Amino acid sequence: MTGTAGTNGTGLPWEPDRLLAGFEAATLPTGGPPPAARNGLLSLVPPLPRRAASAATDRDADPGEAAVPEPVPAPVATLVRRTPGASEAVVSDGDLRGVFLHVHGYNDYFFQEHLARAVEDAGYAFFAVDLRGAGRSWRPGQVPHFVEDLREPATDLSVAVAAVRGLHPGLPVVVHAHSTSGLVASLWAHAHRRRRLVEALVLDSPFLDLNSSWLNRTIATRVLDAVGPWSPLAVLSTAPSAYAAHLLAANGGRWEFDPTLKRPEGLPVRAGWLRAVRQGQARLARGLDVACPVLVARSAASGPDDVDNPLLDAQDTVLDVAQIERLAPRIGADVTVRSIEGGVHDLTLSADSPRLAYLDAVLGWLGDLVGQDQGQGDGHAAGAAR
Repeated sequence: MTGTAGTNGTGLPWEPDRLLAGFEAATLPTGGPPPAARNGLLSLVPPLPRRAASAATDRDADPGEAAVPEPVPAPVATLVRRTPGASEAVVSDGDLRGVFLHVHGYNDYFFQEHLARAVEDAGYAFFAVDLRGAGRSWRPGQVPHFVEDLREPATDLSVAVAAVRGLHPGLPVVVHAHSTSGLVASLWAHAHRRRRLVEALVLDSPFLDLNSSWLNRTIATRVLDAVGPWSPLAVLSTAPSAYAAHLLAANGGRWEFDPTLKRPEGLPVRAGWLRAVRQGQARLARGLDVACPVLVARSAASGPDDVDNPLLDAQDTVLDVAQIERLAPRIGADVTVRSIEGGVHDLTLSADSPRLAYLDAVLGWLGDLVGQDQGQGDGHAAGAAR
């Protein structure tokens, strides 16, 4: 990896990352305005009286002055990479095997330094992207993680892939997408199948179907189609995430992360977001035609997202792994499925043994692809086992 902090040849304004030491971040404008529905909803809310600086309460405010609602900031994505020179694993482009772009899931952002180390040790340039409204890309006035169309985060993915290709032209690019972004990446790769924007997809517990009852997956989904466009911000459910709470180091877990960006109390599920997800899942269920090879990885078992679940640290407590197994072949013609015993929902955040098994499976699979493309016989990434 080359370049220094500041604007390099690709025009990316790299700055020291505010969340991770030894990393840097660059803001990527996505070119799209804030979704109209959110601004439209704001216009329906009567403005509050403007409070004078000396006013103690709203009762003291001048009722003749109406506050103008703050405009919703335009969405951005944020690209993150190791600061050049901060890692002994950083090598020149001539020695790199490819480029690895990580994409987080819902109620999530990039903080997995260990994933960056493993990928770099295997000979790949590592990048991560925080999508619009998430992590480093959230701006005041935005509803965290809220989109009304999965083409919105797909646009961010396109911008991020173009950026990393500009940094490392000629190298194969693999997108590693978790949960909801696994669904987004699949639809995105299908939409661009003739252009082959990436050489491989790795999907970590992709959100291919709703982990709920038949009633919610059918009847309630049809209700969403009617209600979602009119009340996109309506909260359908809200619940704490025992899974996220268990992972957090402050609660005795193994991972340090910002609980305001990955919230143990969970994020509300809103009508517009769930409608977009269900539409994407319905499209995938009909069958996609992703042109590149795809690796789909899942935990070996699912379980309840409950603090009383004795296997909370060894099961996917967010999604139904049987649904992932059933739907994965519909992504494309070249799909490999791996089951990770003892893995949690984000397999990169599992306990030591399943986490290493997952990383070995991913890097080994990628190593085989790189070996085929280059006509090499080694077939494995460093440290990978099959």
